[in-house]
Amino acid sequence: MQLIWLRSDLRLHDNTALSAAAARGPTVAVYLLSPEQWREHDDAPCKVDFWLRNLQALSGALGQLNIPLLIRHAPRWDDAPAVLLELCRQLQIDAVHLNEEYGIHETRRDAVVAQALKAEGIEVHDYLDQLLFKPGSVLTKTGSYFQVFSQFRKVCYERLHHSLPSLVRTPLAQTALNIASDAIPTQVEGFDAPPESLRELWPAGEDEARRRLDSFTDIQIDYYQSERDFPAKPGTSQLSAYLAAGVISPRQCLHAALQSNQGEFESGKVGAITWINELLWREFYKHILVGYPRVSRHRAFRPETEALAWRNAPEELAAWQQGRTGLPIIDAAMRQLLETGWMHNRLRMVVAMFLTKNLLIDWREGERFFMRHLIDGDLAANNGGWQWSSSTGTDSAPYFRIFNPPSQSEKFDAEGLFIKHWLPQLSGLDKKAVHNPAHLGGLFGVAGYPAPIVDLSTSRARALAAFKNLPSRQTAGSLHE
Repeated sequence: MQLIWLRSDLRLHDNTALSAAAARGPTVAVYLLSPEQWREHDDAPCKVDFWLRNLQALSGALGQLNIPLLIRHAPRWDDAPAVLLELCRQLQIDAVHLNEEYGIHETRRDAVVAQALKAEGIEVHDYLDQLLFKPGSVLTKTGSYFQVFSQFRKVCYERLHHSLPSLVRTPLAQTALNIASDAIPTQVEGFDAPPESLRELWPAGEDEARRRLDSFTDIQIDYYQSERDFPAKPGTSQLSAYLAAGVISPRQCLHAALQSNQGEFESGKVGAITWINELLWREFYKHILVGYPRVSRHRAFRPETEALAWRNAPEELAAWQQGRTGLPIIDAAMRQLLETGWMHNRLRMVVAMFLTKNLLIDWREGERFFMRHLIDGDLAANNGGWQWSSSTGTDSAPYFRIFNPPSQSEKFDAEGLFIKHWLPQLSGLDKKAVHNPAHLGGLFGVAGYPAPIVDLSTSRARALAAFKNLPSRQTAGSLHE
């Protein structure tokens, strides 16, 4: 008997471990509920709810193949070895199959589980699945992990031209086993159910993920490069939550993008090329997680930036979190996050740079807040984005590059449509005033909308001074610790 341990791979199709398990014999699936660990990792309630809804859909799909899906409780990942060992003994499991996950806690958990199972004579097989390339296989000429995306991408392109990762076979129905699937819980203690309006934005299941992918690559991908930075336009794929939970695979995404572009990576439709680049950014940050484990430990990629004199400003942090900074593009973006569990990528950069540069508040505060609210929260991508914006990370924005929020919204939300949608109290303003109501004069203009909590030019100067005062990179210690 084979056991597949499902984690962030909640799909039937193109699932490497599931396909391998089913090819070897009768298969049972298990999913572990680990609420204490999830809380420790700041997983958002809407994300946990999304996992449960996708498990429900997957249970039905597996049921069609006579593969039972069992649910077990392992409150912390430390509990996983004992829980899985007990299950393997009960079912007389010969081998456990799992798709690799990345990050310090994940790799440690999997190593301890493998050790416990192998000691009992149970085989453990792990597979590359949530990435196109195994971490450690895309390296510089000196054998180290890349720190610059453009160089990483170049090697990835060379590898893809040589050998494209293929989709794996979907299992066939197996003979029915005398094992009943467990009921999927609708809620996990400690994680409140999100409002129905949020659930409706993110329907569960592979069919929905595939529909989004097909719809995007059929039409929208042609306009992706030109429209992806405009938050009022439907310019993005809206697939990030499905990728994070493994409801769709990066291989499926890559194949669909290439199909829309006659198989080309670097020529043809600029939209398809740009979107493939985004898939590779996702890849890059996961490789960084493995190559530089300190980013899993809430530490800056650039060690010298650990000496930054971040401000302790709880009231300003709360204003940022609640979308009441007095800067419309920041507040609209934060309200989008709070209501939908998602934020447009351009705005993620804008609000992150505002928090870390204009407010000079530690990027870790923002990273944590995002994880607690994002339905697509992913340690590698979220950490990579925050460290990029705060100039503490790999390949990051130079410290003197500081976005001006009104300029960003004038450029990317020129008519103010996005701002007015999320801040209806500003709907009466013209398209010039809506970006910076403070300029209206009087008592800062609009009733019910706050004055800016910070002066942009003086706060910019404060950030530049803080970064200039850092010790030199040469004396900051090894990048490989």
